[in-house]
Amino acid sequence: MNRMVFAVFLMLPALSLAQAPVEYDVSFENAAHHEARITVTWTDIGTDPLQVRMSRSSPGRYALHEFAKNVYQVWVVNGNGVQLEFTRPNPYQWDIADHDGTVSITYTLYADRAGGTYSGIDLTHAHLNMPATFMWARGLAERPISISFSPAVDDWKVATQLEPTDDQYLFTAPNLQYFLDSPTELSNFTERTWSVEANGRSATFRLALHHDGTEDDADKYLDMAKNVVAAQIDIFGEIPEFDYGTYTFIADYLPYVAGDGMEHRNSTILANTESLLANDFSQLGTLSHEFIHAWNVERIRPTSLEPFNFEQANMSANLWFAEGFTSYYGNLAIRRAGESTTQKYINSLAGSINTVSFSSGRNFASAPEMSMQALFVDAASAIDPTNFDNTFVSYYTYGSALGLALDLSLRAKFDGVSLDTFMRHVWQVHGKNETPYTNEDLQTRLAEVTDNRKFADDFFDRYVHGQQLPDYEALLENAGVLMRQMDTTSAYAGALTLEFDGKEALIAENTIIGSPLYMAGLDRGDRIVAIDRLKITSQGRWKSALGRYEPGDTATIAYEQRGVARTATIKFKADPQVEVLTYESADLPVSGTQLAFRTAWLGVDENE
Repeated sequence: MNRMVFAVFLMLPALSLAQAPVEYDVSFENAAHHEARITVTWTDIGTDPLQVRMSRSSPGRYALHEFAKNVYQVWVVNGNGVQLEFTRPNPYQWDIADHDGTVSITYTLYADRAGGTYSGIDLTHAHLNMPATFMWARGLAERPISISFSPAVDDWKVATQLEPTDDQYLFTAPNLQYFLDSPTELSNFTERTWSVEANGRSATFRLALHHDGTEDDADKYLDMAKNVVAAQIDIFGEIPEFDYGTYTFIADYLPYVAGDGMEHRNSTILANTESLLANDFSQLGTLSHEFIHAWNVERIRPTSLEPFNFEQANMSANLWFAEGFTSYYGNLAIRRAGESTTQKYINSLAGSINTVSFSSGRNFASAPEMSMQALFVDAASAIDPTNFDNTFVSYYTYGSALGLALDLSLRAKFDGVSLDTFMRHVWQVHGKNETPYTNEDLQTRLAEVTDNRKFADDFFDRYVHGQQLPDYEALLENAGVLMRQMDTTSAYAGALTLEFDGKEALIAENTIIGSPLYMAGLDRGDRIVAIDRLKITSQGRWKSALGRYEPGDTATIAYEQRGVARTATIKFKADPQVEVLTYESADLPVSGTQLAFRTAWLGVDENE
């Protein structure tokens, strides 16, 4: 997951040229029942009706989320405290006419899903994603904003990228866009800060950690975060110019939050249901991914998401780069930071390679086309089944695999050029001055950094806009890395999840195009009764049944489909999935040239 914010939307002209601030007051008297009471006041708004909205989408998400569903007990008054009537032209809007130039609207918000997209309120914290929490008015997005919090518990502090004031519970924002992009955590969190200077620019980093762990856990995580931040600054060559000079990691690692990660301009939300210790500090992976977004997405921004529209779904053909290349660098930065071993990193590459190589989805759409599916899959909610198991490959995974292929190709073909070189160039042209890009711009930047238009066009034509598969085996060989099929001797029926209720095996997900089960005519919802004469009543029986055959063998499969008993012939094959490992771990000789290539790519591994 995961996550963009851009200059906001103004669908209507300003209601007034005046810049009287919008004032928000938030209290949590009923926090035990997950409620906040919020008042918003607009002054000097002229005489036209005021159109007040709840957002339908959120920075960094692309689908609709309909935050208005958790708003109730709405009360509106004018500047003299006289109650005003309002109308509801749609579920997300409150229209107020016949006011006196001032409108105050008070409402109750219910919030019980703390994470990157929604808000969560209880007696331990108030975790607020702003679009899920706050009403705003059309046409007044350029007005400055102040927000005052009345905490539910005296020891609550505030972590946010909003501008602080002398009052620890009063903050400001320059406009609505910045306000809606500023998640806020109120709790008795553990805080750590450190400063970094790079290429003449300095920044303060803040870790606000709301968790069940110890001070030693926080210190260990802090050291890991410092190393990853330093490794990422090395990739781009400099620190982004953070507003107010500060970047904040807001981390909630608690059993009652929703696992998520969400980037913002000068901060990120990190949420996990397990503690640092229980999860072996693997939350670092989300931290690394989200911080890469400080460059790639928050400042290197796609034209397709400029401006971000808070009133509808946001579609982009650029997420293979915005999210996928970020995913590639998230794990790579952890390796280069020394927080993962070379072998562990190399092994992890099999995941994206297998997905892109053997998913039938790649036959249906290119990486940009997969990106445009985000509004259906990025935490989107629907109750009707889809065939995404066969037709969709996540733009995170697709893009990460393309990032790997491009990085290894550049290193092999061009002296002194790598994906780092490309990303720095994109940063200088598009990110530093925040000039939005298109996929065509990225293709041009690749031609510039390689001084080879043919290479850039070929890569984009074949792998980005086309659906060809890079030769990962040959690319990895340059680094002394072996890619090989994991199992060539065992019978394989297809990747699937079986559920058992004491009798037949229920196929819980779509069977995959080309798999033995798919070719035999079985699909989601069917019940496997037997393979030849062996009844399938447990996972153990299923494994035992497959163990009686080899790739190429056939068997009779008995199954029930929509109440009808059927049989078919199934022809087993070998699982096509590969593993990725170093030559050394496969007892193969590795050359000095291969080791030098690997070190330039992954950095020195002090554990080896």
